Amino acid sequence: MQPIAHLVKVTIPDYLGNLPIPDSIGGWFRLSFKDWLALIPPTAVAAGLGYTFYKAFCPKAREGGPRRVNHVVQLSNPKVVDAIDVEDIADQAAFCRCWKSKNWPYCDGTHATHNKQHGDNVGPVIVKKKK
Repeated sequence: MQPIAHLVKVTIPDYLGNLPIPDSIGGWFRLSFKDWLALIPPTAVAAGLGYTFYKAFCPKAREGGPRRVNHVVQLSNPKVVDAIDVEDIADQAAFCRCWKSKNWPYCDGTHATHNKQHGDNVGPVIVKKKK
């Protein structure tokens, strides 16, 4: 516990007290290159702490925004539906592509709720038997 107490009570205040922080705006322009280098570590620590507190306590920073499932396929369509002819199935089957179906791997329409909430356009894959 002694080293931590010494760090908090002596070392950090001495370090901060020796930083070349000017008394006026014009003083910033008179700092040497070495003075500017001395200011980098405390500035980085302050920026890191500020960012950490921002992410931890600002609700808007925690919101990720809309999370789309589909980032590539037919983005101009309101809903993407693919039809594939296959001989081995019954007349028709709809397979989920949103990964949210309660009846996986079959589509149960859950994608409609996801599409409204997130501005997405994902739909099922419809597999049809060739006639």
